[in-house]
Amino acid sequence: MYYRLTPKVALRKWKYVDRAIYLKGVEDAQKVSHEDFDLLCLCDAKHDLPEDPRLENLEKKGFVQKCEKGDEVNSWSLLHEYDNFYFPKMNLMVTGKCNLNCLHCFNAKDNAPLNSELSYEDVLHILDQARDIGVNAFTLTGGEPLVHPRFMDIVRAIYERNMFIFELNTNGLLITEKMLDEFKAIGCDPLIKISFDGVGYHNWIRQHPKAEELTLKAISLCVKNGFRVKAQVQVNRKNVSVMMKTAEVLDKLGVETMRIIRTTEAPRWEKNAPQSSLGIEEYYESMLKFACEYATSGLQMEVDVWQFLRLKPPHRCYELVPIACNKHDFNLRIPMCKGNRGMIAVSSSGEVVPCLQMSGYFLEKGISLGNLFNTPLKELTKDSPYLDLAIAPLLKQILENDKCGNCKYYKACTGGCPALGLLYSKQSNFYHEDITKCVFFENGWYEKTVDALKQWRLQNPLDID
Repeated sequence: MYYRLTPKVALRKWKYVDRAIYLKGVEDAQKVSHEDFDLLCLCDAKHDLPEDPRLENLEKKGFVQKCEKGDEVNSWSLLHEYDNFYFPKMNLMVTGKCNLNCLHCFNAKDNAPLNSELSYEDVLHILDQARDIGVNAFTLTGGEPLVHPRFMDIVRAIYERNMFIFELNTNGLLITEKMLDEFKAIGCDPLIKISFDGVGYHNWIRQHPKAEELTLKAISLCVKNGFRVKAQVQVNRKNVSVMMKTAEVLDKLGVETMRIIRTTEAPRWEKNAPQSSLGIEEYYESMLKFACEYATSGLQMEVDVWQFLRLKPPHRCYELVPIACNKHDFNLRIPMCKGNRGMIAVSSSGEVVPCLQMSGYFLEKGISLGNLFNTPLKELTKDSPYLDLAIAPLLKQILENDKCGNCKYYKACTGGCPALGLLYSKQSNFYHEDITKCVFFENGWYEKTVDALKQWRLQNPLDID
């Protein structure tokens, strides 16, 4: 009896990661048993296989199908072996240009020195390199990615290479019904992450007289067409009072998740809106007040408060972001940042960085970890300064950072966010602690939050010695 792999599954091996499969439309590879992987490798329409309950199970999962000897197998599904480290995702900044002049953003259209853009040929070069190291999924971002003159060609090129887009970051102003129809025709169904900075404040922050009207229209258009939307909301002293009203508007529109992000003290923001950033404890206090109000509102949209908590109303539960681990799962080999470890970030000049949140810092400091137009991505994911940071384990941090090494909360927070640690470091130290997490634990915000939200279940309670 002959079997072949279905287009749903692909066999993969990387350095230190073997017996893995990609499932169509799922970003990360899944591990399978030795036995199942070896059996899947034989499902090539060439091997005559005896009856086996495991084959029946794989067939039920949709991984294999009966076929005739010699039938064609989808090339994406066949075993691909890579000698580089495993990176399933790429965050690709196709352009640094934007159609808005936002007060807080270094990619604003009036900031010409940073408005670089990848040509279509450059993008194809990067996509080919990504495919050749086993990348599976993309976040497309900018600037504003939709201003790229060949944006839809880039989308098609990704799918032509049997990769897919799982996230699109945009301000929404250029989204059209035609574009969404083209997405559907291609099979492109990303989470569309649209920036919206509060009812009554969005026009001001985005410096456009109709930004709020057009953005809400774009959100409604996406939802109407069946696309999932995450609203990305900057919060600061100017607009913090309208977060609940904003949540009500977004929930009514059918937004899947509202992500509230503290506007940080970046030079551009400080120049345009001096002393408008919420202090760290001010942020925790105002967002906890908002969370308590939201928890009793009856709204069902999930809320992700950046670096603080995630509210899940359908289940009346929440997670605390500073608690990244528990003592039973803690291991010094865990990567400092799972995001950095799983996603390569590439700027609009071809620079490779652990995450795009660090790109502005690296540019300002003149730090380069590698550029795809000088060094192939395969080399950078085998041995390079970029790789050293992207896969850096917790052991490296505690060896470099006495505060983390001696902290009783380290097994919970695992050092926090490396991008924030770098931001708060005076010596460009990648292993610096994220002080927002120090404030959270040392100043009692865990206890305050648990007490304030005691009617809801905490999914990841603090678990330390």
